[in-house]
Formats: sequence, C-alpha cells, structure tokens
Amino acid sequence: MKSGRCWCVMQLMIQLMNERFEQLLKRKIGLDVESVGQTVIERAIRQRIKATASTDEEAYWQQLQVSADEQHALVEAVVVPETWFFRYPESFNLLARLAQVRLSELKASRPLRIISIPCSTGEEPYSIVMALLDGGLAPETFRVEALDVSERVLEVAGKAVYGRNSFRGDNLGFRERYFSLEADRYRLAESVREKVSLQCANVLDASLHNTRQPYDFVFCRNLLIYFDRPTQLKALQALKRLLAPGGAMFTGPAETGLFSQNGMQALGVPLSFVFKLADASATASTQGLNDRSGPQPLAARLKLPAKPVMAPPRQTKPVAPRPALSSLSTVTGKNTQAKPDATTDQLAAIEALANSGRTAEALKACDALLATQGPSAGLFYWFGLLHDTAGSSDEAQNYYRKALYLEPEHIEALSHLAMLLEARGDQAGARRLRLRASRGVNNSGR
Repeated sequence: MKSGRCWCVMQLMIQLMNERFEQLLKRKIGLDVESVGQTVIERAIRQRIKATASTDEEAYWQQLQVSADEQHALVEAVVVPETWFFRYPESFNLLARLAQVRLSELKASRPLRIISIPCSTGEEPYSIVMALLDGGLAPETFRVEALDVSERVLEVAGKAVYGRNSFRGDNLGFRERYFSLEADRYRLAESVREKVSLQCANVLDASLHNTRQPYDFVFCRNLLIYFDRPTQLKALQALKRLLAPGGAMFTGPAETGLFSQNGMQALGVPLSFVFKLADASATASTQGLNDRSGPQPLAARLKLPAKPVMAPPRQTKPVAPRPALSSLSTVTGKNTQAKPDATTDQLAAIEALANSGRTAEALKACDALLATQGPSAGLFYWFGLLHDTAGSSDEAQNYYRKALYLEPEHIEALSHLAMLLEARGDQAGARRLRLRASRGVNNSGR
C-alpha cells in the first residue's frame, strides 16, 4: 500500500512539473499542448536537459526562469517544421489571378504587399513569388514579407537550399525554372529569393500590426488549429488588422469554420481556402492602404482566365502523407511529419469498441494508437466522433479539423463537422463543408 501511495505522489509531481512547462509554452507562443501531444513536449524537455547538462527537470526549470535564450531554445525544440512548395496549389492559382485584379485597381500607385506568417523554412513565401512571376507580374509590382517566431527556420529559409522532401506532387515544372541542382540539393534562384524579406516575429505580438501597413494578401495557414479557442480568436483579430480593405486572407482547410464564424467570408473558389473581411467596402479606391474605405471586395470583380497559372491533377487523396503539424512556426514554426494512416484492423477495433458503447475504452485505444503510430486523418476522425457522441462538441470540432488538415477531403469528417457548425448557427460554413463532401463522393465514384 505504501509503495502504491508513493507511486501516486510521484505521478502527481510529474504532472505538475509538466504543466509548468506547458504553461510556459502557452505564454511564449500560444501553444495548446493537446494539439501536439504531451509526448512532443516531454521529448523537447529531455533534449534540452541533456543539452544544458541540467541534473533533472527541476534544475532545468530554474534555468528557464533566468534565461530568455534557453526559453527560445525550448521553443525551437518543440518546433519541427514540415512543409513543401506549392502546398494547396489551387490557392496559388487564385493568388495570381487576384493579384492581377488588385494591381489594376492600384494603377501603379504602389507595389502589392503580401505577408506569409508563419513562413517556416520558406517554401510558402517563395511559392508566392514563383506563382506571381508565372502569372505575369513584373518583379517590381509586388513584395513579400515572411515572418516566423523561429530563428532556426528563418536561417534555413535565408539559405534557400532544399532537399527532395520540399518538392511533392507531379507538377514540378517550377523546379526546373527556378532551382539549380547542387549535388542532391536544390538552390533557389536569386531572382526569387531577393523578393522575400525574412523577419523574426510572433503573430500574437500586440505591436505587430501597429508598425506595418496593411497587406493586400495575408497567408496564415494551419496555425490556429494548434491554439485553444481564446488564443485562436486573439490571433484571428491580429490577422484581420493586418489585412487591407478589399484584400484576401489564405488559411488552411481545417480553419475555414473558425474564419466563417468570426467575421470572414469565403470567396467560394474550391480548394483555395481564401477569405475576405465580411464587411469589406464595395467602394473602389486607389488610395493608400491606410484609407479605410478600400477597394471593393476582390470576389465581386474576379475574372477567371481560361487557364490557371498552375493546374496539377485534382486528387481526392493526398499524394503523400500529410504532416501532423503545419508550420507552427510563428507561433510555432511548427510541423512534424505524419506517419501513414493507422491500419484498417486497428481502426476497426476502435470502431467495434465504439459501436458496443465502450467509449472510454475506444478513447484509450485511440490514445494508444496515437502514441505508437502517430497522427492520421482516420484516427483524428475517430477522436472527433467519440467526443461528439459524448457531447463534447468543442473537442469534437477540433479533432474533425485536424482530420481535415491531414486529408482535406475526408468525407466523414466534413459531414460531421458540417453538422456541428449547423447546430451552432453557421449555415454558410456547413453548406461549404457539405459541398466539399459531395465533391469527394462524386470523385470517389469515378
């Protein structure tokens, strides 16, 4: 009995110590630990304890309290970026077309202003530049700022040399146009690299928008799903302040519901995940971006050309396993690569437990599978469904979004998330998700 009590006390102490580290990361970068899992946090702590030659967690904790550099190092250890060029190709196709419209409004009064936050190791902002150049824009007609909280990933972005993992899919013509092969690495052309200004910054920094002109286009994708709801809303408000009237904001597939519920309106272009401010003025203007009247919404004036800038084959499944974390960088730089989906047998066992009413056991099985095999769309869907069944709609919604992050056309996750949004009064968001689900059904039947 005594040994049992000692074990319980020890477990409680470990839990309390872990909570301290989790709260520190929450304050520093807004991280919701559940979005990455405690295993990631614990591994980062062990890594830094070893690197600093600390005797134990308590000694390392004390060092964290007096060293801003070590706090930053811990953030770096949590942030494992994973991204690639032209992720969500439809969004870059649309960007090039929107940019032409925007430039015609400005009548050469100034270059387009574009921001990528978080930018991780640079694949997104450099894709923006290549898409605009391929779309016929002259280099002097736009400029791109790329922000991230991680100095380490910014250093990689600054070198602009990438391995094969940064190039995915079948449409790699841009690699031939803009990269030179050096051994087994690809170096980006200086004409693209020089168009991007790299800076260390945090989207949650209250002063971020005060020192900048609003942007015509804001890219912030697959970031907010790693925050709790209050932090999500805080970050979204900061992003809105960065967006110029009539501009457009590019987000990730799992974040569309959050945007539509909080003052943003989708442009309605499939698989582009692009929004504008719902109350954007319809009055055209060529004044500077500080003129809050702004031009009319882009969606109302968009003329789609016969051919997009890039037209990769449409697929109902990702061509490669999607990462469990997009760039958490910025607020975290973030991303760790997802392992392949859980096996059919393992998910079938979870389904059998759920169907027999053994919800608690099914959730334990999900936790065990996540620990051993890592994130997958199918597993996150079952997490969502089990929480949905138990009446925990907030948690269910977050898990469905994570499933859609890994697999944007996961039909079941789309359908269940649509029902949740509908129950909360978000009819427009629910309709968009059902439309995506119906496209997936039609495509799968071809």
